[in-house]
Amino acid sequence: MSKPTKAYRTVDARPSRESLVKPGELVDLIEVTPLTLTDRRIYNQLLENAWEAIDKPVLHVIAKSELRGSHNSNDRVGESIERLMAAIVKVEAVWEGKPAVERVQLLGGNLEMARSDGLLEYEIPPRLRRIISNSTIFARLQREVMFALSSKYALTLYEMVQKRGNLRWRSSEKFTLDALRGVLGVPKGKLTSWSNLRMRAIDPAVEEVSALSDYMVEVTPIKTGRSVTHVELRWWRKDGEATGKVERALQFASPGRRARAEGRAEDVAPVSAPKPRPAWLDRQGASLKTQTYETAKLRHPGYDIYFVEGEWRSWAQGKEPPADPDRAFLAFFRRFAEANPL
Repeated sequence: MSKPTKAYRTVDARPSRESLVKPGELVDLIEVTPLTLTDRRIYNQLLENAWEAIDKPVLHVIAKSELRGSHNSNDRVGESIERLMAAIVKVEAVWEGKPAVERVQLLGGNLEMARSDGLLEYEIPPRLRRIISNSTIFARLQREVMFALSSKYALTLYEMVQKRGNLRWRSSEKFTLDALRGVLGVPKGKLTSWSNLRMRAIDPAVEEVSALSDYMVEVTPIKTGRSVTHVELRWWRKDGEATGKVERALQFASPGRRARAEGRAEDVAPVSAPKPRPAWLDRQGASLKTQTYETAKLRHPGYDIYFVEGEWRSWAQGKEPPADPDRAFLAFFRRFAEANPL
């Protein structure tokens, strides 16, 4: 009689030069405390650095220079570490055979050396170590793609697809709208309508993940009555020709993307060209200069530039026309991004 097959544990998976491993439970978690794109990247790096002993009660050490990207100052690293320490997340669990919700902190106590070239000493909280130790499903993240994606929504969607992509018996999954908002980390009170959520978060994320990853992705709304209450996430692996396009896309603006992959740069223009200006916006006013749209896309990656233009034109109705519409739009975009961070 053959012995039962032992379940493969996530901690047995090995990172490679090009990729890192992330437990599936940390992919589909619900953020009670919203994090930024930088926070998520740094957290993935902390997990990778600790991987060899991530389920052990030990201290881990990493050079701050590996986490700060292109910034000379460590201020952003410290701010991200503090947000990660304060972050509480909800993880789906099973307790005595029944579904349960486990609330955990992402990062334990740490010690930061004062020197700019110093080290960060940190620990993984005990309850989180247990979750990671029991994990049997994981996402393998390509480091170059992780640093190329320009919004936290795109990074989260990429992780979701990487976790599910190798499941032979599934190529789609349904989520309630509230569940998807939670996994994406949409702050409470933000993007409350389906149209805003789709234009500001989902569509740009789908576009980037489909362009830069090994999978094509779709998110389709499902209505109950007249309201969107659920979505269906679909994914399928690209063929050889499409995979070649991904490689070329990742090499686009290669110095910037290489710097990002090595952790030396944080913001690089997305690969894709701006989408065609929608017809509904044409009815609100003449198009701005192409350079203005490109500038907006570079300064504020992850935002739907045409949605923001629509907000600007609605705000400007009844006011005196600006002497320089392009500069006025960019100034509005800056204020809009500050008031509505991704």
